[in-house]
Amino acid sequence: MEKFEKLTGIAAPMPLVNIDTDMIIPKQFLKTIKRSGLGVHAFEALRYLDDGSENPDFVLNKPQYREAQVLVAGDNFGCGSSREHAPWALADFGVKVVISTSFADIFYNNCFKNGMLPIVMPQEAVDALMKDAEKGSNARMTVDLENQVVTTSDGEAFAFEIDPFRKHCLLEGLDDVGLTMEKVGAIDSYEGAVAQSRPWV
Repeated sequence: MEKFEKLTGIAAPMPLVNIDTDMIIPKQFLKTIKRSGLGVHAFEALRYLDDGSENPDFVLNKPQYREAQVLVAGDNFGCGSSREHAPWALADFGVKVVISTSFADIFYNNCFKNGMLPIVMPQEAVDALMKDAEKGSNARMTVDLENQVVTTSDGEAFAFEIDPFRKHCLLEGLDDVGLTMEKVGAIDSYEGAVAQSRPWV
């Protein structure tokens, strides 16, 4: 997993509330166990018209937001089913940060396990960041995980809270496998001791 330290990029405004995991990645794309290739189907029902062409009114299809790495979203982002494909799809699309007033618990936890940073902020802060995102690609937002601050294109800064352990994992690029591999010395020592004391196992 890549380390997340500081990001300056385009933020896309998505003021919809209750954006659920089926909106993020529809159920028909859950057959794969690969984390790549899902980005093209992220927000499928919103991004494409019935004939398969792009919906020009959807924010991520607009030229100024095609390279967005930050989503500023409405309340209760990631609700619905527990599919881990949802953060996979967002990450494959290029999204690294989602900012909202609240997240569904399972989606929130899955983000950290996939190198994405979900940030919870009060409504006033989200409103200000949403307004900044509406300026388009010329307005670059900065997300500084180390100092726990989001800064608008005009220099207005908003602090955010994050669990210290989750922060550590993102800064060091540690997913569940990475955390286990940090203990590989102790695991090898244990396995060696067991092999000697109980060779029949």
